[in-house]
Amino acid sequence: MTDLLEDDPFPVTVVSSETVFTGAVWNIRRDVVEYGDGRITREYMDHTGAVAVLALDDQGRVLLIKQYRHPVGLRDWEIPAGLLDKHGEDPLVGAQRELAEEVDLVAAQWHLLSDFNSSPGGSNEVIRVYLARELSASPHEFVRTEEEFDIEKRWVPLDDVVTAALERTIGNSILMIAALAAQAGRAREWSTLGDANTPWPRARV
Repeated sequence: MTDLLEDDPFPVTVVSSETVFTGAVWNIRRDVVEYGDGRITREYMDHTGAVAVLALDDQGRVLLIKQYRHPVGLRDWEIPAGLLDKHGEDPLVGAQRELAEEVDLVAAQWHLLSDFNSSPGGSNEVIRVYLARELSASPHEFVRTEEEFDIEKRWVPLDDVVTAALERTIGNSILMIAALAAQAGRAREWSTLGDANTPWPRARV
């Protein structure tokens, strides 16, 4: 049996850190750090972090949404997700809020599906994906604006989502990671799922 692969925390001395660009949603930060026998300078997106929800119904279907994403010029297929931009909000509460606001659903069963770094070479963004089951309609109605005003919703069998990822007809990384993790977890009778309240020290909440 091979040893479990695990990323290692690696603290370094930060000589200086400054925000060099302040944006409407995210900022760009420049850090100078001591590393090896010298110093290196790195600029990266200073991100709040995000949560996402793979909502799975009793028929093994995933609820997908399609919405416009300006940086890539696409209306792409995604799962409900949102920024951790409410100070002090618990990630699970944030995920429950996003599920209700984006697709008008609540779930009675929540588990941790995946934690990942979206682009560790250029951003400190961390994303936590929850698996939500035992779904029902939200008692509240939400008004959607901006890119969300024309969201398209579709229930798709999990296996079909995985096929689309493997055939490269979808490109959203959160959706692909979530779907592949869910398929692998289901094959292991969901033994890989985590407690939805698992601490998340990487998140800035």
